Amino acid sequence: MATTVVMPQMGYDMREGTVVRWRKREGEAVARGEVIADIQTDKATVEFEAYAAGVLRKIVAQEGVPVPVGQLIAVITAPDEPLPANLPASGGPAPAAVPAAAPAASTVAVTPAAAAPVAAAGEVRASPIARRIARERGIDLALVTGTGPGGRIVEKDVEEFAARAAAPPPRHAPAAAPPMATSEAPGAQRVELSRMRQAIARVTVDSKREAPHFYVSADVDMTRAMTLRRDVNEHLGAERRVSVNDLVIKACAIALGRHPKFNAFFRGDHLQMNGDINIGIAIALPAGLIVPGINVCQKKSLVEIADAAKDLIARANSGTLRNEEYSGTTFSISNLGPFDVDSFTAIIFPPHAAVLAVGRVKEQPVVREGQLAVAQVMKATLSVDHRVADGAEAAQFLVEIRKLLETPISLLA
Repeated sequence: MATTVVMPQMGYDMREGTVVRWRKREGEAVARGEVIADIQTDKATVEFEAYAAGVLRKIVAQEGVPVPVGQLIAVITAPDEPLPANLPASGGPAPAAVPAAAPAASTVAVTPAAAAPVAAAGEVRASPIARRIARERGIDLALVTGTGPGGRIVEKDVEEFAARAAAPPPRHAPAAAPPMATSEAPGAQRVELSRMRQAIARVTVDSKREAPHFYVSADVDMTRAMTLRRDVNEHLGAERRVSVNDLVIKACAIALGRHPKFNAFFRGDHLQMNGDINIGIAIALPAGLIVPGINVCQKKSLVEIADAAKDLIARANSGTLRNEEYSGTTFSISNLGPFDVDSFTAIIFPPHAAVLAVGRVKEQPVVREGQLAVAQVMKATLSVDHRVADGAEAAQFLVEIRKLLETPISLLA
């Protein structure tokens, strides 16, 4: 049976992607999991793997042309199988309609002028992102008018429907606001934002607007952890190294297993509890910040995490990340220690429930059993979505991380 390949959503904020290079040509055999294209998002170029084996029968998306998420980019068939008869033109939606999500109990009851076109089986045609937004906001897609190709419901349609539903009844028209001054100061220059910078602006604004952030902080005595790191690195040799960030990742992976709520996503009326612990690490590129992840951290040793982090950073800089590394993270860590920052608060990366911000490890005086001593201390601040967890839960989670780092032998168990 033919497999339609659509533009994937590689990241919470991705709206469209661009195939920068097809790795396979029409008529070539494709194995499941084989990289068939390089897709550029607002933040990175990601290797896209085939999710079915067969022959790349038809390439629909042309290189360099942006394609909305969920629209057809290629077709994979069996070796002797012809193309589907109802194959849409380039840039059109995939031929098969996806079943609409069941409306939530609090479905918005606003009747638009016309209902959206419905497939023969009674299924509403909508893009994947439109379905996700509708599901999160409890909107019945059958009530939404689609403006996409063939009457397909797109993101804008759901957003406008939700806005109309939430709008208060009209009152008297307010007085017109005075026009804003548009003149620029002498010597001012206009600098256009890159696509990555625009994406960062969009995601951070959305996060701060939608997720009620609160913060808890703690000092972590890293003296024993730094000794362990030195001993491990001496054992590994010059080719393989464990960084401070690797220790933090391992501690977070263990703590998340014991406090799974911080590995969850807020989904309107419920939490999505994620089985795997996929920890994203903030990586500063010349063009901006990305947060790719190390997947299945709960099954990796400290040294395996160190190897994976080194490889991830190298491929992030060379633009060869994989889809699952870019879109599958469940928790994130931001470390400004290498920039000599003592402490800071980070913005939660949607749809995560929390992000841990850590600063540099530095020597400072501490009191131990009534005696003054010198310790290597790192400040850690946890930003938490208050819809997911409360202050006491966040405190327990952060203290768990601190205990693991202050008893570093637990990171090797």
